[in-house]
Amino acid sequence: MNEGPAQQAPQTGILALARHPKIVRSALIVAIIVGTILNLINQGDALLTGTSIVWWKICLTYLVPYCVSTYGAVTALRSRSAEPS
Repeated sequence: MNEGPAQQAPQTGILALARHPKIVRSALIVAIIVGTILNLINQGDALLTGTSIVWWKICLTYLVPYCVSTYGAVTALRSRSAEPS
């Protein structure tokens, strides 16, 4: 039986939950949407005019929302599993 991350939370470590396909997929969607918006805000002029782009900033702008989304999902699952049923 294929368990979701919520069913795995009580017996699974943080890193295992962070690698669960449902959490990864959700975090990637958030990173793509939020990262793109932030990149347009922060480096939109460079992207539109063709001037130099700071690539490490672009990568970091996608990585941060991914990490925040993953952290939030894992924390929510672990706190929900710690509540008495």
